[in-house]
Amino acid sequence: MPGSLDGLVVADFSRVLAGPYASMLLADYGATVIKVEQPEHGDDTRSWGPPFTSQGKATYFESVNRNKRSIALDLRESTDLHRAHRLAAQADIVIENFRVGALDKFSLDYATVSESNPKVVYCSISGFGSKEGKDLPGYDLLIQAMGGLMSITGTDAPSKVGVALVDVLTGLHASNSILAAIVERTHSGIGQHLEVNLLSVLLSSMVNQSSAYVLGGVTPQRMGNAHPSICPYEVFDCADRPLVIAVGNDTQFANLCSVLGITELASDSRYSTNPNRVAHRTSLRSELNQVLGTATVNYWHTELGKQGVPCGPINSIPEAFELAEQLGLEPVHHGMVSNPVNFSRTPVDYQLAPPDLGNATSEVVTQFSLDD
Repeated sequence: MPGSLDGLVVADFSRVLAGPYASMLLADYGATVIKVEQPEHGDDTRSWGPPFTSQGKATYFESVNRNKRSIALDLRESTDLHRAHRLAAQADIVIENFRVGALDKFSLDYATVSESNPKVVYCSISGFGSKEGKDLPGYDLLIQAMGGLMSITGTDAPSKVGVALVDVLTGLHASNSILAAIVERTHSGIGQHLEVNLLSVLLSSMVNQSSAYVLGGVTPQRMGNAHPSICPYEVFDCADRPLVIAVGNDTQFANLCSVLGITELASDSRYSTNPNRVAHRTSLRSELNQVLGTATVNYWHTELGKQGVPCGPINSIPEAFELAEQLGLEPVHHGMVSNPVNFSRTPVDYQLAPPDLGNATSEVVTQFSLDD
């Protein structure tokens, strides 16, 4: 069955993570994605390892490039540049994350491409925007640091998140805005230029922490695994290993106290409401740890779960995949991490493994008549 985006053609001039993640999502949903790469070395992430697969391919590259075909084009060479122009002129969507303004000299910028292809939805991804931040390098770690995320992550010292989260969030915002523009195009008949930058995405994605500053005048601080506005909502020590408890309301807190055999805490004025629990988090944590330390994580997970108290162990990555399998979520398809969305009529298809560099150059040149 054709995918939801069957018939759409994406010319993907992006590399590394944010752009390729966005284009992979579009490919998963049925779009034809042509990944344009520099000959010889291709996307930088082709060499980002270890780890590598048993075939010697970087698992980083493999994670964001399935369902695509690769075409090797050197934009400094006239024949390849001509092919790039022809491809962009036929594409429904162009995605690029070159340094701001770098594609102007190749006449692959939005203003030029849209002259020959007014229906194109053209998405530019940058680190800090196209104005004053146009010359700043947009690596995820720098954005986490300069965008404030590291200031609220960790315990004693600032810490980055364990994955390039801002790149992934930017890829999600990019694909979402592209689809919105495609829908709008069905009414107007013309495309438009989308600009997505990692810094703005991070500031938006820090949601309650950002609004605490903007609306409340509060500067958020590092709190380790605790939550600034909810309690108890953190990691606790059991007899064998840590347990996460995520109490979101007073009823759940009363049920927690009941299971732990300390029902008096639920009516204690210090803990009876969430704002009071937040104000007295230190003493509450001590009270809870005293009881939780008397039994194992599995015991508390089972008993608390019976009463609807949100809790769970801190799993390793293999344990997390095992859990997903136990829940029937099928986290792996055809040896690749699954797309997390299930469609009732137009399911995600896993037709193509991540491509070898330039694997479809001749095929794409012919299919799209890229040579005169």
